[in-house]
Amino acid sequence: MNIVFVLIPIAILFVVIAALVFFWAIRSEQFEDLDRQGSSILFDEQTPDQKGEHERQP
Repeated sequence: MNIVFVLIPIAILFVVIAALVFFWAIRSEQFEDLDRQGSSILFDEQTPDQKGEHERQP
């Protein structure tokens, strides 16, 4: 029964830390543009061949 007096404060501490991390992420705008990162892995901006042709043209 004494272990409950140890585990409850530890659980409360974990919840407080998780809440602080969540609010920090919101304030630092981590969740502002969720679609850009998901679509950026699908499309390459330029392939290595196109980069060489781009540099030669004025």
